[in-house]
Amino acid sequence: MPKRFRLTRRIPVAMTEDGYRRLKKFARDAGLDEGEALSFLFENFDSVTDEDNLTHRLRLFNSELDARKR
Repeated sequence: MPKRFRLTRRIPVAMTEDGYRRLKKFARDAGLDEGEALSFLFENFDSVTDEDNLTHRLRLFNSELDARKR
């Protein structure tokens, strides 16, 4: 029996404009709202990411983070 889909947690989230536009596009293409899309991505995180690519991208993001905050 499938799990009942309940959005039980609400968190304030701050995102970049680029990240939010990409989330909205992903959600629209998948026929989901933004909360459902985030739930899908995090519930299936290991299968939707490539670990090596993720590590590399995270390093790049972190190295640019201070400059992007200014």
